[in-house]
Amino acid sequence: MQLLKAYAYDFWRYRYLLQNLIGRDFKLKYRRSVLGVVWSVLNPLLMNIVMVVVFSTILDVRGSGIENFSVYLIIGQLLFNFFNEGTSSAMGSMISAAPLIKKVYIPKYIFPLERVCFSLVNCLFSFIALIIVMIFTRAPLHATVLLALYPLLTLFVFTLGVGMALAAATVFFRDVMHLWGVFTTALMYFSAIFYDPSQMGSFQVGGLSFPLSQIIRFNPLYWYITGFRRTVLDGQPLTWNMIWICGVCALAALAAGLLIFRRQQDKFVLHI
Repeated sequence: MQLLKAYAYDFWRYRYLLQNLIGRDFKLKYRRSVLGVVWSVLNPLLMNIVMVVVFSTILDVRGSGIENFSVYLIIGQLLFNFFNEGTSSAMGSMISAAPLIKKVYIPKYIFPLERVCFSLVNCLFSFIALIIVMIFTRAPLHATVLLALYPLLTLFVFTLGVGMALAAATVFFRDVMHLWGVFTTALMYFSAIFYDPSQMGSFQVGGLSFPLSQIIRFNPLYWYITGFRRTVLDGQPLTWNMIWICGVCALAALAAGLLIFRRQQDKFVLHI
């Protein structure tokens, strides 16, 4: 509890620095881009069109039981991209902030926090693409759409916890950056982004059969994506399983990330 109070105090004290860092990264990302912020909308929109065409022609998603595949797909894309971008950018935050850390005192957790916050801002802009797809496909707007804030906010906390642990690990082991890219690629296929898990087969190992639909449930991202889809696409409230699993995974990741980061942060200046 004392640790959380200390972090909360530092967060409030350095809130203007956090805002300036987010604004700086925002300007740097779109400084030489002709489309600017519009690209945050066009990118997921164009990717959605390509993937819908590919899966519709090759895999015949019309028989998959997914009613509105375009909306189903883009929700999975946006949430997974937020997690991937947030953790990947937070992972290298301490290395890129090395010149500043060595000159002035700044709470070190501000840097991975800023990267995850910046990724959330990009994700919120990308939701415009989701709205466009819903309008184009005539998807109904349900009152439960407001409940989508819960899986989104818990995903933010989960991403922050994982990002802080990765930021600490990357300072000492730079290979983590390469391994994480491989891991997230594998994770993408186990997050039910472009398929219905209920239609998955079984995984055979030494004569034993393991249903893939059950294995995927061990992936926290599956619950965040499924919960968001349930409220936005299906128009149904979150189940109790979704509520407690999303919350527990987020808090566990944050607690682990804070603990790892806090124990190693005093050694950062010796390795960066």
